Amino acid sequence: MAVLLQHLKLLHQGKFSQPRNYSLDQGKLTPVEGNASVAYEQVIDCSNYLASKGWVDLRCGIGEPGQEYRETVESLCTTLLASGFAKAVVLPNTHPVIQSKSEVSFLQNKAAKFTPELAILGAVTKNTEGEDLTEMLDMHYQTGITLFGDGTKPLSNTDRYLKILYYLQKFGGTLFDHAYDPLLAIFGQMHEGEMSTQLGMKGIPSLAEDVAIQRNLDLLRYSGGKVHFQTLSTAKGVDLIRKAKKEGLNVTADVSIYQLLFSDQDLASFDTHLKVMPPFRATSDRKALLEGLKDGTIDALVSNHQPQDFDSKFCEFDHAAFGMVGLQTFLPAMVLLAEELGWELLLEKVTTGPEQVLGTESDSWTLFDPKETWTYNEQSNTSLSANHPWFGKELKGKVKFCIQKGQLLQVND
Repeated sequence: MAVLLQHLKLLHQGKFSQPRNYSLDQGKLTPVEGNASVAYEQVIDCSNYLASKGWVDLRCGIGEPGQEYRETVESLCTTLLASGFAKAVVLPNTHPVIQSKSEVSFLQNKAAKFTPELAILGAVTKNTEGEDLTEMLDMHYQTGITLFGDGTKPLSNTDRYLKILYYLQKFGGTLFDHAYDPLLAIFGQMHEGEMSTQLGMKGIPSLAEDVAIQRNLDLLRYSGGKVHFQTLSTAKGVDLIRKAKKEGLNVTADVSIYQLLFSDQDLASFDTHLKVMPPFRATSDRKALLEGLKDGTIDALVSNHQPQDFDSKFCEFDHAAFGMVGLQTFLPAMVLLAEELGWELLLEKVTTGPEQVLGTESDSWTLFDPKETWTYNEQSNTSLSANHPWFGKELKGKVKFCIQKGQLLQVND
C-alpha cells in the first residue's frame, strides 16, 4: 500500500519544489497529480519538512572490530539512520586494521542487515603505518571495494604514495588522502597561531597541511590516478585544490562541517571535545573554506565522526585523543550554516557532491524539520560515544523520516 506525503518541499536538480503531495509506493516517490482516488495506507503531513536525496558521509570512524566500546556496526548504522544518512565511508583505523579481504568481508556482512550502506575504506599500508603496502588488488577483486586510504593517518612516504596510485589505476580505485606532514605536526595540540602561544600549547602549523597537499598533487600529476583530499582546513590548501581542478587533475575534496563553525579562538576554555585533527584554524581559513564550498572547489561536507570513550577526553588537553562525534549533530550544524550558505548548497554537498566522488547514485530520501528542537543527551544519543561540545544542549533541526532500501522509516520519535 502507498503512503501519501502531503505538502512536501522536495529538493530536485538543485532547487526546492513548491509544497506538493507525493505518493510513496515500493520506495519510489512520485508527484500526485490532481485528485486521483488512491487508497493510502498512511497519510503524513509534511508541511514543516524539507526533503532531499539520502545523505552520504565520506568520512566516518568506527570502533568495531577491536574497540566495540567506541562504536559497533550496529550502533553506527543506527546513528546513521537517526542522522539522515543513507551511506557512509567507514575508515580502516580499527584493531585489527581493515587491511585484507577478511576484515572487509566481516564489516560488509555485519552491515548487510541494516538499511544504511557502509562503503569500506581499505587500508593501503599495513597497520596504517605508512610503509609496507597491503594487498589492495586482492581486497578489490575479492570484496569489490574501490576506495582506499589510511584513514586518519597521513601518507608521508612519497615512494609508497606513487606505488599506491599506480596500483589503484589498475581497477579505477580512488585514494582517500588525509594530507599533512606528520613531522611538521609532531606533538601539536591545536592550530599554531596567537591563541596557541597564549595558551602555551604546541601548535600544528598550516604549513603541515599545505606542504603535504602540494607534494601529493605533484605526485598525482606525475603518476595519474584519482585522489580525494579529506578534511581540508587551510586557505592555501583550498587554493591548491582549486588550481589543480582548473588544471584538469582528477581530484576532489571535502571539509569537516565543524571546521565551518569553530576556530582556534574557541579553545580558550581547554575543552578537550574541541581537540580535533586537523585542528580548528583561524577565521581567515574558515572564510576560505566557505568560498571553496560556494565555488565548487570543495565537493562534500563530512561529519568526520570520530567516537572516543570517556577516558580519552576526560583528561588534560595534552593527553586527550583527537576527534569528536558528528552524525547526530550534523543537521543542527547545517541549520547554523543555512543562512550563510543556503539549504540548496548544503544539501548538494551531502548528496550529489559525495555521490560524484563515489561514482554512485542513491535512491534513498531524507525528510527533516529544520526548525524542530531537541536535546542532545543520554536519552537521545544513539552512538556509544558522546565526545561533542554540544552534548547536553538543546539543538535545532531534526530528521523525521528516511526512505532506505524501499522502506519508509520513522526516526527520532
